[in-house]
Parts: sequence; C-alpha cells; structure tokens
Amino acid sequence: MKVGVVNYGMGNIASVCNAINFIGFEASVINSPNELEKCDKIILPGVGAFPVAMKNLNELQFIEPLNKIVLIKKVPTIGLCLGMQLLFDDSEEHGINKGLGWVKGEVKDLKKEINLTVPHMGWNRLEISKESNLLSGIAEDELDYYFVHSFYCKCENNSNVIATVDYGVKMDVMIQKDNIYGCQFHPEKSQKSGLELLKNFCKI
Repeated sequence: MKVGVVNYGMGNIASVCNAINFIGFEASVINSPNELEKCDKIILPGVGAFPVAMKNLNELQFIEPLNKIVLIKKVPTIGLCLGMQLLFDDSEEHGINKGLGWVKGEVKDLKKEINLTVPHMGWNRLEISKESNLLSGIAEDELDYYFVHSFYCKCENNSNVIATVDYGVKMDVMIQKDNIYGCQFHPEKSQKSGLELLKNFCKI
C-alpha cells in the first residue's frame, strides 16, 4: 500500500513521511498530479499561510486531480494542520480566500475571537464529540496532541466533528466527512498517540 504525501511547497513533508515509514507503511512524496493515481491513501500536510497554499495547489495543477481522487474515487484522505484548513470552503487569513470546499465551514482568525496568546501552541487534550476509527485503540488519557496555529476551523455541520479543543473559543480540531479526515494538530509531532492515529488512518 502506498501513502501519498502531497508536496505543494508548504512545509512538513519529511517529518510526515518519516512518521509513516516508522509505523510500517510506505510513504511516497507526490510532486506532480499524475502520481496521485498510484496512491491508496492521501495526506495533505502543511505549515504556513492558507492563501499561499491554495495558490501553490492551483499553480501546480493539483486541485482537479485531487477532486477526482478524493470526491469521485473516494480515496481515504487526511489534512494535517494547514492541510485540514484547506479542506474547508474559505479562510479569513489575509482576507477571504477560497479553499478546496470538500467540507462545509470556514477557517477563522483566532486573534479576532480571543484575548489569549496567538498562535495557539502546545499540547492539548481532545474533547471527543463522536467515535472515529482514527482514534481506535487510543485510551482517553492518551488523547494529547501538539498544536501550532493562529486560525481555527468551524464546521457548518456538527456531525462532521470528531473532536474539539477549547482555547477561549471552541475549535473543531478533528473532523471526518465520508472518506475525508482532518486534524488541526500535528500527529507526526505528537509521539505515541500521534503515531497510533496515523497508523489507524493507514489501516482504513
């Protein structure tokens, strides 16, 4: 089985690939759209700014092939950190910018919502909204994950929300819609619990 990690020039490719290889699966860096057809799973990673990420995906001609693989062929796909934010309709980062639109909702600016330190950085325990195969076998007292972000996701449909975190505002930090998953946190930097989550994704 091949796990494709989409390289659109936005960060943590190596650490995600290392984590996937470490747990016994084959990670493959996807540098061009035609390579997507070979993948059994897709990971959309990312660190950086939402509008730059969407610009890169457009310029590299990834969007239509991703729509085909994810929405039509239903290949299991997960967005990590910025990658999760890209799944939504739009983001407030540097003005209103359109996302992939696979999940109904928006990405909002934490600075406009709270008086706490931004970016939200560090370890937080998830508050589970519903069961998910991504969390299979992970004990309740092990649901601590590492976050670094200044914008947060708000789902239009609460049934898509797997888990939340409260940081002055309730943030949707883990989602699922059909074959599409998202984690606002960095599982690849979240030690045992993060590796278990990634293993569960690869087993879907």
